[in-house]
Amino acid sequence: MTEDASLVRLNKRMAELGLCSRREADDWIERGWVRVNGAPAAMGVKVGPQDRIEVDRAARGEQATRVTILLHKPIGYVSGQAEDGHQPAATLVQPRNHWKGDTSHHRFAPAQLRGLAPAGRLDIDSVGLLVLTQDGRVARQLIGEDSEVEKEYLVRVAYGPITSNPQASFPREQLARLRHGLSLDGQPLKPAVVDWQNPEQLRFVLTEGKKRQIRRMCELVGLKVVGLKRIRIGRVMLGNLPQGQWRYLGPQERF
Repeated sequence: MTEDASLVRLNKRMAELGLCSRREADDWIERGWVRVNGAPAAMGVKVGPQDRIEVDRAARGEQATRVTILLHKPIGYVSGQAEDGHQPAATLVQPRNHWKGDTSHHRFAPAQLRGLAPAGRLDIDSVGLLVLTQDGRVARQLIGEDSEVEKEYLVRVAYGPITSNPQASFPREQLARLRHGLSLDGQPLKPAVVDWQNPEQLRFVLTEGKKRQIRRMCELVGLKVVGLKRIRIGRVMLGNLPQGQWRYLGPQERF
């Protein structure tokens, strides 16, 4: 007897519905906070589109305490775990680096550092907007397999030995390749928005985030990246947030 193809694991369905991450779902199921069709859910159970999923208020309350932090990462910090003697960007999340212009009503507490993880990478030699979150829903939205959230970058480049006005000598057909036509790691890249901001700087808008993607894209067309700054993720802008400082994602802000 073949299994109904419409059935999926409960944790996956909860993540697809935007209720939580899969890991959170497993935790909630284990605590007895999830019911399917009125009955307590068992770990590993599969559900169909017609099944009714309910989540206990305790889970919602715990979720409401989780924070998402926006950091203006400087050069020299890695996005994730410490490596080669370089500090993780999360070490900057401390009271003395909290931006005075933060308009959210959150107050810093050490518990906010527990489980705080980067939702996407930003190279050690790049600066700009980095998202750190305790919320699995935010992480899934930004770095999930089906994520289509835009990331915008300002990229200062040189074309061979030309550092002053590379725009004048960079071939238009190569600019077209940056927009669509390049492959990395044996896979074609998704279409990108790439335009000149000024004679030395390109603006990139991507909906994917392969390792060192922009630098590697530029190498393929003969450009060298001199400086890279991420200024936007989805609808959230870096704005006036000073380098090395952080703020909370506000309650009304959405990626």
